[in-house]
Amino acid sequence: MGQQRRAVTGTFAGLCLASVAASPVQAAYDMNLVRGVTEVSHSTFNLHMISLWVCAAIGVVVFGAMFYSLFAFRKSRGAVAANFHENTTVEVIWTVIPFIILIAMAFPATKSLLTLEDTSDPELTIKVTGYQWRWQYDYLDQGVSFFSNLAATSRDAIKADPHADANYLRDVDNPLVVPVNTRIRFVFTSNDVIHSWWVPELGWKQDTIPGFINDAWTNIPKPGFYRGQCAELCGKDHGFMPIVVEAKTREDYETWLTAKKAEAEAAKSGADREWTLDELVERGKGVYGTYCVACHQANGQGIPPAFPALAGSAIATGPIEGHVNIVMHGKPGTAMQAFGAQLNDVDLAAVITYERNAFGNNKGDLVQPSQIKAAR
Repeated sequence: MGQQRRAVTGTFAGLCLASVAASPVQAAYDMNLVRGVTEVSHSTFNLHMISLWVCAAIGVVVFGAMFYSLFAFRKSRGAVAANFHENTTVEVIWTVIPFIILIAMAFPATKSLLTLEDTSDPELTIKVTGYQWRWQYDYLDQGVSFFSNLAATSRDAIKADPHADANYLRDVDNPLVVPVNTRIRFVFTSNDVIHSWWVPELGWKQDTIPGFINDAWTNIPKPGFYRGQCAELCGKDHGFMPIVVEAKTREDYETWLTAKKAEAEAAKSGADREWTLDELVERGKGVYGTYCVACHQANGQGIPPAFPALAGSAIATGPIEGHVNIVMHGKPGTAMQAFGAQLNDVDLAAVITYERNAFGNNKGDLVQPSQIKAAR
């Protein structure tokens, strides 16, 4: 009976292991560090592997000696324990050998750390600011700044079919675009709580802390998409704060940069013209879906009491001035952020107009970008 039980158990365990090994989840699971694409990531990976094999060798020697001693000098074989207190030779050996190992490992570790921390002589500097729950990228001295949010396709897949999205929760509406073969310095800070900007293939991650500046650098050798996410628990939407870095050739990067500058100029000029109600409502719906829906919900019902409803609310149906003020400046002591520094005049006017004419509010009110510009 015991043999039959063991046979059945062994067969069941074998089937379980086989099914796990054959599953697509297991096939995509990697237990080692990501080797990455940059000089820093290669250096970090190589240092990790050296340390791993040194630790493995130490483990083999130590546990080998332990198991051999337990087997060869066991009591059943008549072994009698020696009675001694000190052995100077042994003491010297097990002090000197670890010291040599540590010194040998210190050299590549120190070299890697010095390389990682050297952010001098950048060709491009990008400021990264963490928000709940998005990233802002400022290309310093380039006049380009934008926010990067979870893509609508990823957000929609949450309630539909996550498996249908190849990059589920890993796509953004505006990726960080950088040129290849360029020394790029990043400076990191935060607007609210601590976040952590992490793209594994770059070989490092860096905290973004309110009122504090951290920095790091990279040089990506080949074009492609490199994905990451916030690696610090930063609130309810922490899991919806991905990072996408798109590395382009120098020519393609310059084309993208020119288009971004033109887009910024168009946004500025848009604040000086008169918009129709339909134009603002249509644009505002998109802005609301990107910046407001996580808290106030697509139907405007919110999640009381932390996130109040907009449908029929005193703010969305009351005086326009109060609505403009709370959207631009937020509400201290609550989760309501100040969007005045995050959105341009057109987007602010559009989202306020949308909120006053959606969810059954139907106020018919229209807020022009010029009004927002005057209120700044």
